[in-house]
Amino acid sequence: MIKTVFVASTEPHAGKSIISIGLVNMLLGKAQKIGYFKPIISQSQFEQRENHVDAIVRHFDLPSTYDDTYAFSWQEAMSKMETESQGDMIDTIIRKFKVFEKKYDFTVVEGTDYTGEGVAFEFEINIQIAKNLQAPAIIVVSGEGKSTAQVVNGAITALHNFDAREIQVLALVANKVKPENAKDIEELLRQQLPSQIVLAIIPEDRSLQSPTMKEIHEKLNGKLLFGGEHLDNLADSFVTGAMQVPNFLNYLRENVVIVTPGDRGDIIISALQANLSTNYPKVSGIILTAGYEPEEPIIRLINGLQTVIPIIAVEGGTFQTSNEMGAIRSKITADNTRKIELAIDTFNRCVDTTELDKRMVTSTPSGLTPRMFQYQLTEWAKSSKKHIVLPEGTDERILKAAARLINQGIVNLTILGDVAEITAIINRLGIALDMASVRIVNPADDAYYNDYVNTLYELRKTKNVNMEMARDLMTDVSYFGTMMVYKGHADGMVSGAVHTTQHTIRPALQFIKTKPGISVVSSIFFMCLPDRVCIFGDCAVNPNPTAEQLAEIAISSAESSLRFGIEPRVAMLSYSSGTSGEGVDVEKVRLATEIVKAKRPDLKIEGPIQYDAAVDPEIGSSKLPGSEVAGQASVLIFPDLNTGNNTYKAVQRETGALAIGPMLQGLNKPVNDLSRGCTVDDIFNTVIITAIQCQDN
Repeated sequence: MIKTVFVASTEPHAGKSIISIGLVNMLLGKAQKIGYFKPIISQSQFEQRENHVDAIVRHFDLPSTYDDTYAFSWQEAMSKMETESQGDMIDTIIRKFKVFEKKYDFTVVEGTDYTGEGVAFEFEINIQIAKNLQAPAIIVVSGEGKSTAQVVNGAITALHNFDAREIQVLALVANKVKPENAKDIEELLRQQLPSQIVLAIIPEDRSLQSPTMKEIHEKLNGKLLFGGEHLDNLADSFVTGAMQVPNFLNYLRENVVIVTPGDRGDIIISALQANLSTNYPKVSGIILTAGYEPEEPIIRLINGLQTVIPIIAVEGGTFQTSNEMGAIRSKITADNTRKIELAIDTFNRCVDTTELDKRMVTSTPSGLTPRMFQYQLTEWAKSSKKHIVLPEGTDERILKAAARLINQGIVNLTILGDVAEITAIINRLGIALDMASVRIVNPADDAYYNDYVNTLYELRKTKNVNMEMARDLMTDVSYFGTMMVYKGHADGMVSGAVHTTQHTIRPALQFIKTKPGISVVSSIFFMCLPDRVCIFGDCAVNPNPTAEQLAEIAISSAESSLRFGIEPRVAMLSYSSGTSGEGVDVEKVRLATEIVKAKRPDLKIEGPIQYDAAVDPEIGSSKLPGSEVAGQASVLIFPDLNTGNNTYKAVQRETGALAIGPMLQGLNKPVNDLSRGCTVDDIFNTVIITAIQCQDN
């Protein structure tokens, strides 16, 4: 059974890191334990960790230590071959890998980076490693600076070399291909490749190849004067600021770096102003050459600006500095999540992952890991794209999450707020949100405003809402967004990053209302623990539910659990297990459990039960022997909001668990509330689960 795949390139800078990152991300959605192993790393003597290995291990939070992920540095491998033999080096790699492999369901192995002097020699080493690890291969060839014929011939030659050594090839990837050559390359390779080999063509992408300002800063060994918070800006091109300002401005392009002597205050000021202007493209940074730094009045001016792009001073001259910048090869590092996400998006877009998955045999252990769960959520949301409205369009977290959602093609979005203000925030922060891919609406100016006002008036006139009040309420983004959902102009809404829970859900309770047969709106959190995903409810809405309400919360939570691929085993939590305890609170939970059993005899439910007995198999079997739920509960229902909210936060903080939610249950149409302390990841995940809820409608 195949448990390993080897990612090999045929030359330096082929971009195999994109494939490794995308592959690890894909596999984490399908298996519990994924390992990443790079037999020979290219770590230099000046680096504590090899950038690419460190990026994968840290970004995906893989369980292996850094030292376990490799056998040799390139220098150590060469030294071993000089003093012993290549065979001894391979033996050491095999021994270390076999120990490593036993810990994981599937392992991605990555070949060398071609940092040595002989490409053919290094290619042979990769062939031998793949052969001895009995690992099928994914071959990555580069199309950078090559013609169609050169790419095709190089790919076929590499394939023949692997075939000659009887190494199975799962896929062939032509990366960094000129867009105008992509179709021809694909057609020619398909004619010559065996049908069982997956073929992927990845056009060259400046966003992946361009260095960040941080990389430029480090490579030039410069002095950072301003803008340290924006060092992740991409540098797609550079221009020399050696002309008069009007002519200089004509040469600005998106994500440009300006290289100019440090005494050119006019260029510095005009570059900063251009970056703030909606009439000019985004400037990524400024490099000041010749050892000059701005004079005091210029520094005082810059210090007064709210946002400043990176400004870096170097000792070298303008020509020398420009040449050094042009030679920089960008690397994907652990702190550059934007590039990691872009690599994942590129892999998912260009590689037929469904077909690749068929070619790979992975183990299927029981249980649902957080990575598997998040992968499934994203795939479910993409399967039927829904339209989500985000009312809080001027919050930078909302805009950053929106960029990720749009770039990954997960949902369609409407963002509420003033277009000019939102555009300014996006430009100021360098958020990679394609404005043409989202709809931005200012409620008072929208064509539907009067219709929404009239609808609200008709719905609420018996509740003392007059026309003037309806007009005023409909300028509120929460009311406007909720009305979009009510009228079918959006499928769901996510809010609460800025507004309170009450402000967010009040309009939904007023006119979206609850589903038939549901009397109470409740909430759940998906608690992504290290080895499983379970559901906590209700931790956000109902302070002290009655037994009847508690039963309804349990049923709704079980149905949500089933909808999201988690087998519901419901634990009705209390301070007592079984019949051992007495008291009003215990009796409420006992009664709620009986109500659920009467209404839904198909559900596996236990209550009252203590938390430890619900989740720990040994304690569960001791306190409630023979129970189908004790020790393996997946849906935990808390008796009140005080207990639920504190418990979910305690578990989240103490275990590092990811808490996705709260997700509201019981409404006719999906509206979900965020915490005002939410992160970009929280917003991203909440929009995804909202989109999945919309599919049920």
